[in-house]
Amino acid sequence: MNKTNNSHDVIVTGIHLDLTPSLKAFVQEKMERLFRHDTHIVRIRVELECDRQHDHAHKFVAKAHVQVRGPDINCSAESEEMHKSVDLLIDKVDHVLHKRHGQHKDKRNHPRPIEFDGVELPKAI
Repeated sequence: MNKTNNSHDVIVTGIHLDLTPSLKAFVQEKMERLFRHDTHIVRIRVELECDRQHDHAHKFVAKAHVQVRGPDINCSAESEEMHKSVDLLIDKVDHVLHKRHGQHKDKRNHPRPIEFDGVELPKAI
């Protein structure tokens, strides 16, 4: 199911799971936090999976594929409840986006000299 809010594109799919409208709305509401946090997000694909064959303690898995400028971000979280898995997933993605933003900010604020064939160029001021 593709849900669009303003320019935000969130795709929610279910694997071995019936998606209810309340679950879709819950995921959409939680994803809004990420769009407020980082404006460079192009699209988020969320896969909600029910794994009944393997580990019974962790049978609900939530995966996110976040398309941003630069390398995409992939995270997953699992727990015994779907809503809890989504909450854990949002926390993981938020942490990765925050860390990535800090790295870009550090590169922008602390430029390093560049070397070309043994010749060192001065830092940009």
